[in-house]
Amino acid sequence: MSNLSFERAVRKRNGVLAASLLFMIIGTGSIYFVVVALKLISAEFQWPRTIPSIAYALQYLGGGFGGILMGYCLDRVGMGIPAFLGAIMIGVGAVFTSYMSSEWELYFIYGIMMGFLGRSTIFSPLMANIMRWFDHNKSFAVGIVGSGGAFAGVLWPPVFQIFFETIGWRETAFWYGIFVLLTLLPLALVLCQRPPSVAPVASASAAASSELNRGTAPRRSLPPLTMQASLCIASVGCCVAMSLPLAHLFSHVNDLGYEMARGAEILSLTLAAGSLSSLIGVGYLGKRYGGLVTILVFSSVQALFLAMLAFVDILSGIYIVAMMFGFGYGGVLPCYPIIVREHLPPAEAGRRTATVILFAGGGMAVGSWLGGAIFDMLGSYTMAFLIGAGFNGGNLAIITMLILKTRPVPSRLSAR
Repeated sequence: MSNLSFERAVRKRNGVLAASLLFMIIGTGSIYFVVVALKLISAEFQWPRTIPSIAYALQYLGGGFGGILMGYCLDRVGMGIPAFLGAIMIGVGAVFTSYMSSEWELYFIYGIMMGFLGRSTIFSPLMANIMRWFDHNKSFAVGIVGSGGAFAGVLWPPVFQIFFETIGWRETAFWYGIFVLLTLLPLALVLCQRPPSVAPVASASAAASSELNRGTAPRRSLPPLTMQASLCIASVGCCVAMSLPLAHLFSHVNDLGYEMARGAEILSLTLAAGSLSSLIGVGYLGKRYGGLVTILVFSSVQALFLAMLAFVDILSGIYIVAMMFGFGYGGVLPCYPIIVREHLPPAEAGRRTATVILFAGGGMAVGSWLGGAIFDMLGSYTMAFLIGAGFNGGNLAIITMLILKTRPVPSRLSAR
């Protein structure tokens, strides 16, 4: 390849990386809209908090089921169709939200439009697609794109809160939808480009024994079905725990007697920490130690500080604990595409990543619903946070088992 061709390829790759990051940041705003508007929507319609919590859950659940379809589409024809469909559905869904007047309308918008046909085009396809553009430093590329989801939480809650106070939540939803259409459709033009052809890899174990074992001894491997099922179950545990604060931290802070602005600040700080851990931590730890060890570290931090969040009610303490929870949370989900690429057939990365994220989305849905349901019963989120930490413990047990099952083969055996 000539120097000029190489430079063009690098510019093209970096353009797709930047477009993926921006697509993630802008599209994920739909998640945080309902988080910040939860109490306002409940108050306007005199609904229990369970109803907007279910809408939040449906976006993850619908996105999980739709993600399998989008992952299959990515594997077959590339990123173009998912990118354009997601841009249109999220934008139009946000506009429709501004006219919403009943429960079924809210559920349809968030479950089908912004979930099954919208959210489904963001996380799994973007993560799987960006790894096809990088022969090396895949974990670094995944960390950059994954940080966009957390950075969206830094950006959107305070922006939404400001506009809620000035023009109301309905007008805010309308203009967010217009902004999505004006920005994501041009980005979809960049994302529809096909990655350069990469030499095929015979199997997941062959891939793991080359670049991905980072120069260590050969590793044991599990049957693909066993690894896939284990990751799916593990993702439920970490995402139930993850969803509880993400969906309810804003309301929890306000329930403790602090201003809504403080809740927006704390949620933004949480997600800023998550963005840093995804951007830096996943890129460094994932490349050095692999996806399984990296997710064990981040999931442990998430579990510890979620449990602490149940007992801290001093504002300064909430800032600190929420920030540390964010450091853990931000590194968890970006690890799954890395693990899939390390331990499962690369040619099926899109659909296999999407299958794991389907279960993760189910965990996010359960966590969101659980927080609202427990609050409606007990008037507090304390028990919900503790139950979430228990789910996280299940995730840690499965990941630890996978690390032990795929540990390096002893040198005396590999010598034979």
